[in-house]
Amino acid sequence: MKLQRRLAIHFTYQLAAYSIVVVGLIVAMVLVMVNVVTREEIKRNFPVNGLESLVTGTYFNNGEIQMSKQWQDIITERNAWLQVVDVKGAVIFEVNTHGEQPQKYTLAELVHIQDSKQSGGYSIEAYLDDTYSSPLLFLLGYENARLENLAGLYEQYGSGGLVPAADIPSLERQLKETGSYLTIVDAEGEELQAIGEKAAEPRHYDPLEVIAMRQSPGSYDTNITIYSSEEGYPTWILHAPNVDSSGSSKWMYSTELWQFSLLVAGILLFALALSVWHGYRYARPLLLFTGWFERMGKGLYEEVLTPKDRKKLFRRRGQLKLRYRLYKEVLQSFYSMAEQLAQTEKDRKKLEQMREEWMSGISHDLRTPLSTIQGYGYILESSASGAWSEDELRDMGTQIREKGEYMLELITDFSHISELKQQHTAGIVRSRIELSELLRVSVLAYVNDATLSAAQFRYESEDVPLFIRGNEKWLQRLFENLLSNAVKHNPSDVIVTVSSGMVNDEVYIRVEDNGVGMDAVTQQKLFERYYRGTNTEESTEGTGLGMSIAKMVVEAHDGRIEVHSKVGEGTRITVYLPAV
Repeated sequence: MKLQRRLAIHFTYQLAAYSIVVVGLIVAMVLVMVNVVTREEIKRNFPVNGLESLVTGTYFNNGEIQMSKQWQDIITERNAWLQVVDVKGAVIFEVNTHGEQPQKYTLAELVHIQDSKQSGGYSIEAYLDDTYSSPLLFLLGYENARLENLAGLYEQYGSGGLVPAADIPSLERQLKETGSYLTIVDAEGEELQAIGEKAAEPRHYDPLEVIAMRQSPGSYDTNITIYSSEEGYPTWILHAPNVDSSGSSKWMYSTELWQFSLLVAGILLFALALSVWHGYRYARPLLLFTGWFERMGKGLYEEVLTPKDRKKLFRRRGQLKLRYRLYKEVLQSFYSMAEQLAQTEKDRKKLEQMREEWMSGISHDLRTPLSTIQGYGYILESSASGAWSEDELRDMGTQIREKGEYMLELITDFSHISELKQQHTAGIVRSRIELSELLRVSVLAYVNDATLSAAQFRYESEDVPLFIRGNEKWLQRLFENLLSNAVKHNPSDVIVTVSSGMVNDEVYIRVEDNGVGMDAVTQQKLFERYYRGTNTEESTEGTGLGMSIAKMVVEAHDGRIEVHSKVGEGTRITVYLPAV
């Protein structure tokens, strides 16, 4: 996978993962807060408006009722009791009954409880759960002292559903002791009487409003109790202070708000810590890269990593640490680039050293024949006429000519190297050439050379034509250099065998001699134009650039050249060129 795609996928899934974590925390926080608020609201309104929630949180499995301990604690705290009755009227589960309630109910008893909502002095809330194959009846009993108190007040002071004027002071004193007040309304909800310290003006009560105040007392300032003796008579509504809503309710909501704020702050701190960690994690590799750039800018290519950097990047077994694996390709590229730069620097220094050695040798090669020419010129210039015989003058002329030819050959080789470099960049001009005839002509030129009468040349070629795409001028130069090398560096009676043919899809040209051969070091550096360089001995012929030119010609034709030689056994040089 490409680095760009891998980085994109990596950061995308990380962002998605972090987003899921943060959103999950927020959702979990909201759910917890909703659950806490709901439970507190049920607890404040319990038992009037909590039975349905209790049933929802209770499960019936394998004949057993499973109820959370939290609900059981709420029932106990409110001094209430709970029984679960099966389809046959038997009690299969109970909480806080203390053995005071029956363990089995008859049909008449259950109908009476359902109609009167009373049983044994307790107010009863009933709920039928039909979600299971066998329905269950939940009975929640609780003491309703306020209802009993209101019924007592009605019996004591009520007259035709109203309180006589003479009894109002006595009733007010009694209500003041509990901080309550009484309102009497007709069937339409219009207030008929208000007794006690009431803050509001006379008002009208809507039916649903009264039901809401009764079912959710925790949401109002007062907790109401309703009593009506007979149909058609006014309804008495006793307003008692709601202790939960006075202080604990506000404290609860402030506590919940404080907890909510703490959770939000925790999530923000988590996100901040995650961002800092994320930035630190991905900034450390950049700091390493910066250090590498600084060292490479100073030319310290071999010191890619310091020992401290290696400890950060790699484990003891040499494996890349997990946090850096994302940048594996980048690290490998840095290593490769550093190695290339280090090798380039080594090659540059080596080339510089070889160039200096070569220039020094070339200067010597030119200085030596020039010194000879200058010496003979000075002798001829300063000698009197007739001081030298014809043989001596002829010998001087021969020396001057040979030294001049040597310098001309040296300059020509320099020109060839420069031309080959230029044509290697632009590409030499090539055409389809039959190689056998061109090679035969080159060998024949050496056979007919009178100066090489002691040497023997043999030419062996296959009968099939050998076609390649090449440049005739440079191929002739290649053959001349190979043949010249075989002659110049061997005894005069050397035997040179030239052969050509096909091997697979390549044409080969082989020049083999039975001369002095070469050692391993000479073979290794045979094609380095700076290796021989220059020769300090005048007796050695040639410029030392011929084999370097030969290799450049072969490579310009997309071929290769191989050398096999042993000291005292001769040398075999083989050139392979692509056939067409």
